[in-house]
Amino acid sequence: MATSSTSTIADIARHAGVGTATVDRVLNSRPGVNAETVQKVMQAVTALGAPAVLRGRPRLRDNFRFAYVLPAGGSHFFDQVERQIAQTAGDFRHQHITEVTYRFNAEDPAQFAADLAQVSDCDGIALLAPDLPSVKLAINEQVRAGVHVVTLFSDVAGSMREVYVGADNRAAGRTAGLLVARMAGAPQRDTLLLLSQATRLSAEIERRIGFVQVIEERFGRLRVLRAPDLPADDEGAYQALLQYFKQELDPVRLAGVYSVGAGTAGVVRALAELGLESAQGLVAHDFTEAHQALLISGELAYVLHQDIHYCVLTASRVLRGLCENVRGALNVVQPRVEILTAENFH
Repeated sequence: MATSSTSTIADIARHAGVGTATVDRVLNSRPGVNAETVQKVMQAVTALGAPAVLRGRPRLRDNFRFAYVLPAGGSHFFDQVERQIAQTAGDFRHQHITEVTYRFNAEDPAQFAADLAQVSDCDGIALLAPDLPSVKLAINEQVRAGVHVVTLFSDVAGSMREVYVGADNRAAGRTAGLLVARMAGAPQRDTLLLLSQATRLSAEIERRIGFVQVIEERFGRLRVLRAPDLPADDEGAYQALLQYFKQELDPVRLAGVYSVGAGTAGVVRALAELGLESAQGLVAHDFTEAHQALLISGELAYVLHQDIHYCVLTASRVLRGLCENVRGALNVVQPRVEILTAENFH
């Protein structure tokens, strides 16, 4: 017999052994949930009572505590995200949100997952993490414990996370492919170089897939050559790329370069040393201070960017909506992929 106590979506999710997003879909009769799972959710509703449907943004508590979890390391983008979280503190306070930021070592997936599983005393987690089985398990443990989880900038599909906040990374890779291919010059230059790190971030994997797709579909005369995973630091990327050119690639055939992740300054330095700074177009991601300088100098043709401030705030808005059982909390307008040049970033 159903109780008269006020249950929450998180209570029902724990009882049914599913994610809160699944409960939300079942209660709102949305597709995408199999019959067995629907039955489990409805049995939990019968046992616990249906949650109150709340409209708008009612305040059920005085304050919420959300954790932002980012990879550690020397990535300029990760550092920029951390700064943006700190700079958004005023907005968080106004919304009665306390934020805390953690940086875990993503080069050790097992340790990253263990650290993530130990994050406690919070109502929600906004997570930028490698897409690996151990991380998925850690996410699922948090969700089953009643903590809401959203992924930020890079998704961990197949986990019990409730929504992804960030740009369409496959579309970003396709955009990079169009830009690089259209800058390709003389016919003898028929090779596009694809550069990335061994981060295991799904964002970078999706960018690579999109890049290769659009080249194969639209630019048959060009071939994509993917270099071995580069170190994330500029000096390491510089040394590794120089060695790669000496052993694997004829510089005369290079038509363009797509840098998916970090180390762009090192890539620029290696190309300059080989005398290729004006013979190819270079596209990279994320509008950092280093990339701004490279745009101004002309060493970087385009930067693909997404609104970090918007994503950080949206993650907190979604988490708060989930905590308060607000209908429509999972409806997210994702940021566009912006194309920045030396002329339009001001």
